[in-house]
Amino acid sequence: GGDSHIDIYGIKYQKDPLEGKIGTASDYGRQYLNIGRVPEADAILYQTERYHSSNFGYDIPINEDGDYVLVLKFCEVYFSSPSMKVFDVTLNGVHTIVSYLDIFEKVGKAVAHDEYIPFKVTKGKILINDEESEVTGKKIRVEFIKGNQDNPKVNAIYVMKGHLDDVPKLPPLAGESDEDDREPELKPPVERDSGPSPTASSRKKNRDSVPKIPNPYAGDDTSTLLPIFVAVAAFIPLLFCLCKL
Repeated sequence: GGDSHIDIYGIKYQKDPLEGKIGTASDYGRQYLNIGRVPEADAILYQTERYHSSNFGYDIPINEDGDYVLVLKFCEVYFSSPSMKVFDVTLNGVHTIVSYLDIFEKVGKAVAHDEYIPFKVTKGKILINDEESEVTGKKIRVEFIKGNQDNPKVNAIYVMKGHLDDVPKLPPLAGESDEDDREPELKPPVERDSGPSPTASSRKKNRDSVPKIPNPYAGDDTSTLLPIFVAVAAFIPLLFCLCKL
């Protein structure tokens, strides 16, 4: 797995418990110098991810009754148009908490997007959106459901005991800024003696001309890449989030 991380709010992240078990860890997003909406110190949360060619998920310990917020962090770093990666997220296999998530359509490329899911646990049951389900073994399960457009993914995830107002939020998108139409800035390529490397525009043109790839990072050697980070503590009361399956 990857290194731990403490974000600017004091939330602690640990390496992905699914490492070596299911799916693929990738740090493909680290080619970008910055990630929109987040400070440079926390860009790593959105530059690394886990994806899978089928459904996958995490079991999260819930040890006591109370109000909670599930925070899911996403960033599209590969596709450059909408409708290329679309998937759902479910809770406990019963509640669809995010439907038809198209990260690029919501925020564009190399820009952070968070989903905030408040829920309540009482007497062994989850209460969410006027629905309920059982908490089995003091754990809830978050699953990322494959659709028809590419693979489901997640960049980071944590559960916080508290209310939605207590959760640190991303700043709003600057919808009227001229910078919104710019391509994300890539790290400069390493110069080679064999001749000039392709320009950024030619690389983009070549990438965009390629049809949808079922496994977009298949060419990467992901065995040594950083996976998703998992939050386990924060500056306000937090619940231990994820455990090994």
